[in-house]
Amino acid sequence: MQESNIERNNGYSPLIVLKDVSKSYTEENLTEHGVLYDVNAIIKKGEILIVLGRSGSGKSTILNLLSGIDLPTRGGILIDNVDITKLSEQERTLFRRKNIGFVFQFFNLIPTLTAFENLMLPLELNDMANAEGKARALNMLKEVGLSNRAQSYPDQLSGGEQQRIAIARALIHEPSIVLADEPTGNLDYETGLVIISLLDNLVRKKGKTMLMATHSREVIGLADRILTVKDGKIIELSASDVEKQ
Repeated sequence: MQESNIERNNGYSPLIVLKDVSKSYTEENLTEHGVLYDVNAIIKKGEILIVLGRSGSGKSTILNLLSGIDLPTRGGILIDNVDITKLSEQERTLFRRKNIGFVFQFFNLIPTLTAFENLMLPLELNDMANAEGKARALNMLKEVGLSNRAQSYPDQLSGGEQQRIAIARALIHEPSIVLADEPTGNLDYETGLVIISLLDNLVRKKGKTMLMATHSREVIGLADRILTVKDGKIIELSASDVEKQ
């Protein structure tokens, strides 16, 4: 993933740039544990990337860094030409609220809020909870096939239905980037395939950029590019490369 490859693509400005990003954690015994080492990556607007890797390889760390939840030990992360590593914690929070949508393995819906109210939450955080926002929430419920569950609470929904709501919530405030961390990891195989297809269709329809971290190879068919995290490095693979592994 060299910059020259990007520059050949009509000279566009990439949406996400990772520059020599390293991340390590200090463990309880004060030993430094390295996760990522001098990672460089360029991601363009509208791309869907699958990030493969074993448990503990650093997939979730990459998503946390891109969202600004965590900071790299070294290096820079530019999103739409903003180096989020130079922002204050409050600035990163506001940037994340506006520009990032999350889909998690365990859904992370607020249990005391209805499906409709869960969708309204990102709009409230972005001062968009007006009549137009309410109409948008109802439309998103329709897009994920759950118009009839607007007043249902998460514990009244199946796992697949909860993940549909989580997808709608991730997209409702029109973020430029969707980060999906093992979105099918808590679902059975058939339900997972339905959820992946829905997520893929909605993200492409709305022209969003998505990075999906997973250990499941069944999703590689929807990727524009496939990255694997191994030994603290990111390596780009083709679908045939993945099949050989």
